[in-house]
Amino acid sequence: MSGPWSALPRGLAAELRREQQTIAAEIIREIRKQVPEFSRPLAGQFGAGIQHGVETALAEFTELIEGARSENTERMRVYRALGRGELAEGRSLDALQAAYRLGARVAWRRYARVARRVGLGTEQLVVLAEAIFAHIDELAAASVQGYARAQADEAGALGRSRSHLLTLLARGGGRAELEAAADLADWPLPWELCAVALAPDAGGRPMGVRPTEARRPALPDLVLAELHGPEPWLVIPEPDLYLRDGQVRALLEARGGVIGPTVPPEQTGDSLRWARTLRARPPRTAEGPVDGGAHLAALLLLADPALVRLIAARRLRPLDDLTPKQRRRLGETLLAWLQSDRGSAPDVAARLGIHPQTARQRLHQVQRIFGPALADADARFELEIALRAREAQQDG
Repeated sequence: MSGPWSALPRGLAAELRREQQTIAAEIIREIRKQVPEFSRPLAGQFGAGIQHGVETALAEFTELIEGARSENTERMRVYRALGRGELAEGRSLDALQAAYRLGARVAWRRYARVARRVGLGTEQLVVLAEAIFAHIDELAAASVQGYARAQADEAGALGRSRSHLLTLLARGGGRAELEAAADLADWPLPWELCAVALAPDAGGRPMGVRPTEARRPALPDLVLAELHGPEPWLVIPEPDLYLRDGQVRALLEARGGVIGPTVPPEQTGDSLRWARTLRARPPRTAEGPVDGGAHLAALLLLADPALVRLIAARRLRPLDDLTPKQRRRLGETLLAWLQSDRGSAPDVAARLGIHPQTARQRLHQVQRIFGPALADADARFELEIALRAREAQQDG
């Protein structure tokens, strides 16, 4: 491999090699003294990595001068490992880069003494300095590569852990099981959360791209997402906070989001089921993202459609002999009366936007048709269920 070291006399390598051990010791001593992150005792894997990295770098430099270094692509493995180690220690690359620069200065100072002792001229000393720092740049680049690869590996493992956590939340795991999975996923398990049902991505994915490879929209890190299946959904921790986030709101707007009721993590599956139920039959007044917490009565009606139909058939049977228009008008009037806490004709008229006299006439008809049922609390409750369900059916 060509480089500034190729212009140096090969015999210099043997002279430098004689001092390699003491140079390595001085570099490590200075690094521990001047780089705070490396000031602790060089024990275990951390210490072995630093020691091996310094000794290997010095040995490689002499091989460069001799022209004997192998072009094996794995020769930079030790420096990539140093980069990976920095990520494992929870640090940026700043400390390692500082250690490289400091090591280069110490090596240059010691190598310059040897070079002068063996009679190298000024021009060759300049070449030696250039060779040292070119070599260090190469090693530092390998560490950057190792750090980046470790980040990618960690992100992949984190993604798998979060995918498992999503599955567990949807299935309804117990608190202890969820806490363990959340710890692996680096996700602080909240006391409350909500699920959000979304429409499938109409844009689809590029040909050959798997769901796990598709780009995740910009979302807060703690918002868990499964966006590419047939029934995409989100988990929103701390809903009061994250549902106000602009990125989350934009996604909900774009994908017809329906927000499930806020629940403890153990009930995430319930929140998701309710959100998907409302998404299949959205309220008629819905504009933009639907808040399931504001439509609990509608969810109750949708929970058992067959039972609701049975209630409606029994309680609304007195209307069967009327025309469709009469059934609709009297049904609206009765529902308005029930929802106004059995209010007066003017109350019902205000709800329906009709004249009070018209409301009074309709209420007399309602009283005549339903009679004693209107004085029974259970019957009134079932009538309201039946009328709400019929109203939702007509809107659908």
